[in-house]
Amino acid sequence: MPTGFKLGPFTIHYYGLIILLGICAAVILTGRQAAKRGKSLNFLLDILPWLFIGAVLGARIWHILTPPQSMVARGISTHYYVTHLLEALAIWKGGIGIIGAVLGGTLTLWLYSRSKGVPAAPWLDIVAPGLALAQAFGRWGNFINQEVYGLPSDLPWAITIDPQHRLPGFSQVPTYHPLFLYESLWSFLNMAFLLWIGKKLSSQLKPGSLFLIYLIFYGVGRVGLEFLRLDPSTWGSVNINQIAMSLVVISASFLLYNRQKASEGTAEGA
Repeated sequence: MPTGFKLGPFTIHYYGLIILLGICAAVILTGRQAAKRGKSLNFLLDILPWLFIGAVLGARIWHILTPPQSMVARGISTHYYVTHLLEALAIWKGGIGIIGAVLGGTLTLWLYSRSKGVPAAPWLDIVAPGLALAQAFGRWGNFINQEVYGLPSDLPWAITIDPQHRLPGFSQVPTYHPLFLYESLWSFLNMAFLLWIGKKLSSQLKPGSLFLIYLIFYGVGRVGLEFLRLDPSTWGSVNINQIAMSLVVISASFLLYNRQKASEGTAEGA
């Protein structure tokens, strides 16, 4: 399967185009959500470059801290990156983590909002559906690169992985769960649910609650899908992504309950 094409002296990678398409779709959706809430689009345009930088840095750092088993087996571990700083910076060689991108982007938005004296919670709600949409698009880049596939499978929708992209020990196994597709569909559902509940309960949701719902929805799906991952990131026998997302789901659920409970108490007192 081709992963790109030549344009003069340059190689255009389909993965990059898919990421760019996802970002554009997310920006359009986020802009519409901001306009519906009466928010200035100038803030969104000003913060966009910083969000991109924060997300990329977070994604790369997460990968460095949690390389998958197949890379560790080849000697590319966290210790390797720490002792080979140029390799740690070589993001064009691959290696990013969506969990880190979400954390990095969220932290960037919070810090930028504070620096401008703007409440961060409403903007977190505004970007949540677009973030889920970008994730849905981005996972198709994994299909192009024949990566992030799941356990061997003979289901009708299983995908064939070329021999050079199969993990050690699976060279004779041709078909696998399309894990990228499962997460893409889950992210599309997340976006649709956020748009629906954001409209349905607009008067009841406290600022920041929609973003917490995004974290819960995505986290539950990610925890479940990690059971199908053929090449997980682990510390010993512990799946790091699964543990991290479980903590995110628990924390976000606790915060959501307390925020909404406090909001109901205030309304009753009034």
